[in-house]
Amino acid sequence: MVEPIFDAADFGVLSGEPKAFDQVSAGSGKIVHVHFCADCGTKLWLSFERFPDAVGIYAGTFDDPCWFEIEAATAKHIFLGAARLDTVIPAGLPTYVEHATTNDGTPQSATVFETCHQMGRG
Repeated sequence: MVEPIFDAADFGVLSGEPKAFDQVSAGSGKIVHVHFCADCGTKLWLSFERFPDAVGIYAGTFDDPCWFEIEAATAKHIFLGAARLDTVIPAGLPTYVEHATTNDGTPQSATVFETCHQMGRG
């Protein structure tokens, strides 16, 4: 899933009234609020107890899901420990087995693959 993260202050709903359900993150134990369309059920964005100033928008909901750059300075792949074995990770991006930080905010060490990497192939 591609989920660009934005400052919550820069985010707003233009129309409609999405609903939300809360889910406890297995990784952090904190609540993740999943916001979705009340009519069709499409997941739209996430907000986080752990990161109250951020929202993660499901990229597939953008009219053009390719409008934002995916580059090492602004992107990371998290929760590779739960990734499907056929997941392909591009070269040069920081990756993490779980989250990029611990619950207390301590940064985790990233792994960066020099070539394209498929999860099930060591």
